[in-house]
Amino acid sequence: MSVRAVLAWAAAFAFPCLLFVVLMDGRSGTGVGWGVLPAAFALMAVPALLLRRRAGPSLVLLVLGWAALGASVLTWEIGYLKVLVDDTTVGMLAAARRRRVAVGAAGTALAVHLACSAFYLHGPDAQVRSMAFAVLALVAAFLTGNSVRERRAHAAALRERATVQAVTAERLRIARELHDMVAHSIGIIAIQAGVGGRVIDTQPAEARKALHAIEETSRETLSGLRRMLGALRRTDGDPAPLDPAPGLADLERLAASALDAGVRVDVRWRGERRPLPAEVDLSAFRIVQEAVTNVVRHADAAECRVTVGYGAGELSVEVVDEGRGGAVGAGYGLVGMRERVGLLRGQFTAGPRPEGGFRVAARIPT
Repeated sequence: MSVRAVLAWAAAFAFPCLLFVVLMDGRSGTGVGWGVLPAAFALMAVPALLLRRRAGPSLVLLVLGWAALGASVLTWEIGYLKVLVDDTTVGMLAAARRRRVAVGAAGTALAVHLACSAFYLHGPDAQVRSMAFAVLALVAAFLTGNSVRERRAHAAALRERATVQAVTAERLRIARELHDMVAHSIGIIAIQAGVGGRVIDTQPAEARKALHAIEETSRETLSGLRRMLGALRRTDGDPAPLDPAPGLADLERLAASALDAGVRVDVRWRGERRPLPAEVDLSAFRIVQEAVTNVVRHADAAECRVTVGYGAGELSVEVVDEGRGGAVGAGYGLVGMRERVGLLRGQFTAGPRPEGGFRVAARIPT
């Protein structure tokens, strides 16, 4: 036990004696001198030193000290001061400790209060009034402390829920980035590998072209993965990754890789092109990338049209093909696109076209 703890316990045990001396010195006739009450209040800090870690024993010392003092120096000032100190302690316990501990402390204090009212007061009317006051004051203190504890618990639950939601949102963001980046690249690589395998004997030049496309796509994918891993491993204060995140400026490169896979992408621009917020630029590119990947892998179409429109306060993106329509796979592509647009408070639609083919459209506020 530390020296501080020993001194605190010694002072707590000496508290009733000190309080008795102070109040006895301040007695004037049948009352306690008002000038002595501040000193009595100051003495309350002695057992209060133990309230934080030894709340139960300190409450017992307070209650017994006041009870013993009331038997010797019985005045209304002492009675109200006793109720104030004990009920304040009960309220602190109800706010900081478990309910079982707080209820036990409240029961102990109430029992002592009622016993003091029954033994030290004369006349049924005075006893009833004193007991009623003791009960109401203790209940008010307990409910106040319990309300504080519940509010703290609720705030802690909200913080925990916010942490879980933040972690979940980050996991979904990483999943979307990996899906949109890797799915597109693997789709292109698979198609090019198939083409190269079929023509390697008859058309060596085409086979070399396919292998070159596989190499370029693999390098781009590896660069993207390194950029993502670097961002995930980066801590506060570390420099940002040198490689910029992809955006709409990379649509021509995306169209070239899709052309190598056998799908011609017609990119059309509407409105005056202008810089966009980073999250809008990245999300718009990922939407186009995933939609084009679906065309390459599932639509069985020779071409598709990508339209990017810069409007007043919003960006519109549309990808249309004339393939089989609806055959977009059973993965998470459409789910990821819808989540991206939803996070930016935009509108997203996707589905087969009446005239044939498939249409993906998004409108994102800028």
